[in-house]
Amino acid sequence: MPRPPAPQLPLFGAAAPEAPAGPAPAPCPPELWALAEALPARLTMGTSSWGFAGWRGLVYAAAHTEAHTDAHTEAALSAAGLPAYAAHPLLRAVGLDRTHYSLASAEALRALGDGLPPGFRFLVKAHEDLTLARFPAHPRYGARRGLPNPRFLDAAWAIDQVVGPAVEGLGPRLGCLLFQLAPQEPSALGPALEQRLLRFFRALPAGPPYALEVRNRGLLGPALRAALDEGGVTPCLSIHSALPSIGAQLRAIGRVDQPLFVRWMLQPGLDYEAAKGRYHPFHRLIDPRPDLRAELARLAVERLRADQDVLVIVNNKAEGSAPLSVLGLAERIAERLRAKDPPA
Repeated sequence: MPRPPAPQLPLFGAAAPEAPAGPAPAPCPPELWALAEALPARLTMGTSSWGFAGWRGLVYAAAHTEAHTDAHTEAALSAAGLPAYAAHPLLRAVGLDRTHYSLASAEALRALGDGLPPGFRFLVKAHEDLTLARFPAHPRYGARRGLPNPRFLDAAWAIDQVVGPAVEGLGPRLGCLLFQLAPQEPSALGPALEQRLLRFFRALPAGPPYALEVRNRGLLGPALRAALDEGGVTPCLSIHSALPSIGAQLRAIGRVDQPLFVRWMLQPGLDYEAAKGRYHPFHRLIDPRPDLRAELARLAVERLRADQDVLVIVNNKAEGSAPLSVLGLAERIAERLRAKDPPA
């Protein structure tokens, strides 16, 4: 009997507005265009999402009328703001987190990519049913709370419900299909997790750029590195308070001869709710981290000079405003690329 799909919800929620039309992009000064043109085509950077009203003046044009204001609500931006977002010269990619919680059809994904600039890429998070060994004790899981998940690392379901729609809908715009292993009890994951991951990835169709991100420190090591290498999967490094530095993650499970996928997610020392309260409405840098920016720029330039692709996704909770974090990182990368012998 075929497995029933998970609920397939609209990408932007049931209450996404039909109107007004999307906002205009913010005007960009010539020096911003010059910076973007100085960056290699193999480098794509963007943010975890795009529906933030606080980005007026940074990504979206300022609202001058009541109709313009209506177009800048977060619901309206989520529904219709992506073309304006993609017009920003540094925002060449975006993270698609909603696919982690509800399935997206090929048609919905195709509609997202239609009309965007050439070379624009999506980092698509695979549905959480594939990466939870046991459902968390959270009300949104209903009757499944605390129960083992029969779809955990189910390759057949992944191909039918996740991989197939992403490849068909986005084609070359699929920059990365990310499987994120949320923090879980080792007993739930089981003693042979790395071998289960290897079997899972080997069962997926070749071609799409697959990546794995883990949030359990204890998984970082030779066994996971071997599983990723044999499965043809790239680790996605995460700047997150639950993990060691991205340099340490790279040494544990990465290689220098593969693409670099990074998500800069959370200021060390803060959880998501605390960071959201501290940084909202995400229009300025509150806690700049030049040290993290420098480390990420160094790793990016190493890969770019080795003719490897680099995809970086930044969250508002990294420093306070994801577009401004991308700008600062772009400046740091451009500086290192210009240097004949960049500092260590």
